[in-house]
Amino acid sequence: MSAPVLLLDGASMWFRSFFGVPSSIKAPDGRPVNAVRGFIDSMAVVIARHQPSRLAVCLDLDWRPQFRVDLVPSYKAHRVAEEEPAGDPDVEEVPDELTPQVDMIMDLLDAFGIPTAGAPGYEADDVLGTLAAKERKDPVVVVSGDRDLLQVVADDPVAVRVLYLGRGLAKATLFGPKEVAEQYGVPAQRAGSAYAELALLRGDPSDGLPGVPGIGEKTAATLLAQHGSLEQILKAAEDPKSKMAKGIRTKLRSATEYIEAAEAVVRVATDAPVTLSTPTDKLPLHAADPGRTAELATKYGVGSSISRLQKALDAL
Repeated sequence: MSAPVLLLDGASMWFRSFFGVPSSIKAPDGRPVNAVRGFIDSMAVVIARHQPSRLAVCLDLDWRPQFRVDLVPSYKAHRVAEEEPAGDPDVEEVPDELTPQVDMIMDLLDAFGIPTAGAPGYEADDVLGTLAAKERKDPVVVVSGDRDLLQVVADDPVAVRVLYLGRGLAKATLFGPKEVAEQYGVPAQRAGSAYAELALLRGDPSDGLPGVPGIGEKTAATLLAQHGSLEQILKAAEDPKSKMAKGIRTKLRSATEYIEAAEAVVRVATDAPVTLSTPTDKLPLHAADPGRTAELATKYGVGSSISRLQKALDAL
C-alpha cells in the first residue's frame, strides 16, 4: 500500500492546541506560544503515525463564505465578532492571544517548506473536500476536529479516512465508511453522503444550522436507514401511500425551503479552486531554509517541537 496523503485542517488543529496546551508556555520575549507548540507537536505525531509522502495544511481563506450565508443567513452568525473592525465585516471572534500565533505557525511552515493549501472564498473544509475528491493515486487521511469532515470518507477511487480529533490527539479515532455507518447508523454503501444528510436534518448549533425542527440525530439516522437517502426521504414525505408517520411527514414538508437551501451549505465543496504554497504537496524531509527555521524556532522558543518534527521526518 502506498504512503498516504495527509490533509491537515489547520484552523481546527491550532484552535485545539490553543485550548489544550497551557498558556503558560511562552516565547523568550514573553509571548504565548502554546498553539504554536501544540500544532507543531501534533503535526509530528500524525506524521510519525501515518508515514505520509505528501502533506498539505489546509487553510480557511474565508471562514464564512458568502454563498453559504446567502442560502442560510444564520450560518456561523453567532461566531461573528460583536464589534467588527471598520471595513472588515463578518470577522470571526478569535482569542486575542491566538491570532499572532497563527502568524508564527505560518512563518514556520513557510521556512520549513511545508505546503499549505487554500481557495479564495472557501473554507478549509472545502479545500480538504476538494483535495480528497481529486486524489486518484494515494490513500488520503484527513486530520480534523470537525465532525463535518466525516462526509468525505470513501473507499473508491482511493481510500479516504478521517482522523477525528474530537477527544484530543491521544484519543483520536480513524473513521472510514464502515466506522461512520456503525457510529451514526447511516447506510454503509454511501456513508459519507449520508452523514452530510444526517447533519442537514439534525442541524448543527455550532455552525448556526437550525436543522429540521423536531428531527434529531436518532430520527434522522432512522429515516436514512429506512429510505436510503435524503432524496428518497423527501419523496416518501410527499407520497400519500408511503408508510412515513404523519408527524414526521409534516415536519419535513414544513422545512422544504430550509432543506433545499441547506444542501449546498452542509456539503463540502469538491471543486474549490485550490492552490498550494509550494510547487508540489511532497512532504519535505528537511527544512527548505534551515537557517530561517532555526532562527524562528529560537525566537518563538519551540526548538524542541521542531526537533520532534524532524525526528518524525527522519523516520520516513
